[in-house]
Amino acid sequence: MSLLKTPLNKIHVENGARMVPFAGWDMPVQYSGIIDEVKAVRNNCGLFDVSHMGRLDITGPSSSDFLNRTLSVDVIKLKPNRARYGVICNIYGGIIDDCIVYKFDADHFLLVPNASNKTSVIEWLNQHTTNNNVSITDITNQQAMIALQGPTGIETLNSHVQSDISLLKMFNFSEESFDGTKVMIARTGYTGEDGVEIFVPESKAAHIWNVLVDSGAKPCGLGSRDLLRLEAGLLLHGNDMDITVNPFEAGLEKFVDCDKEEYIAGPALRKISSTGPDKRLVGLLVSGNRAARPGYTLTHENEQVGHITSGTYSPTLDRNIALGYVRTDLIDNHKGIKCDIRGQLTDVEMTKIPFYSRNS
Repeated sequence: MSLLKTPLNKIHVENGARMVPFAGWDMPVQYSGIIDEVKAVRNNCGLFDVSHMGRLDITGPSSSDFLNRTLSVDVIKLKPNRARYGVICNIYGGIIDDCIVYKFDADHFLLVPNASNKTSVIEWLNQHTTNNNVSITDITNQQAMIALQGPTGIETLNSHVQSDISLLKMFNFSEESFDGTKVMIARTGYTGEDGVEIFVPESKAAHIWNVLVDSGAKPCGLGSRDLLRLEAGLLLHGNDMDITVNPFEAGLEKFVDCDKEEYIAGPALRKISSTGPDKRLVGLLVSGNRAARPGYTLTHENEQVGHITSGTYSPTLDRNIALGYVRTDLIDNHKGIKCDIRGQLTDVEMTKIPFYSRNS
């Protein structure tokens, strides 16, 4: 659920996109329209209520060692006020969740898992807490999380904080004062654009949201968020990866340090790394006017060789794009792969991901 007493994701936008109570329970699919919101983020800036994401405050003198055993990344090497994307794997290498970990110091971290996996993550972490020198506190209901994304986002934010946020490097964060409210600002996001995620006290979230809207940020919903992340080649847990998939299959090996001492998933991941995965997640350009949807079959010479995990029409690229798993032996020789779109075999072409990059 959201962090607000009147949750951001229970807000209906009227009269310049200011907040008033709304009867819905989930993050809205759209406000002004999915394509309109995508264009706003790509060309100006958009505002997302991502308060549904989990926030776990992890403290104690054994925090660094504990997280090094349970996360795929090396948090001991991570410097204070920096963040890192990684995955949480079980003993077989399956992905329980992907997450971002924020390091305040060696004894204090913030872990942000996906909303639908928060309970599973907490259960997994608690199973592997071996002493009383680590405390895991769910602070999801104490603060809101707002994402401000797009090329004009930093300029919009700078008029409300004392520091120049453009000097904050990617995956770094700092504590700032937003018009007198203490917030944490991280140079992270899920759209492929420059921007920040702002961690806000729940009592101040509606005010900060309205201030940013009044400053020109367009409210954006779940539909545009999903489309933007797919254009940027960013994976969605539950679609593009889950507990049946390992990081090497998902193309996330650069976020995995298999050789960390006492890393719980290390033995399984080292074995997978040595033999290689049987399938790989790839980017696909889909011919024709119909989009490939999750679950659609990929074939080669009339044999099923994979399936689509995410797919849609990209307004930025003006074509249909998709992510999907393909048998590893076909990746270097992928001519003739087709997607079964409602009974019609449609040509697909493998391509590098991301599909869209703001630097290209």
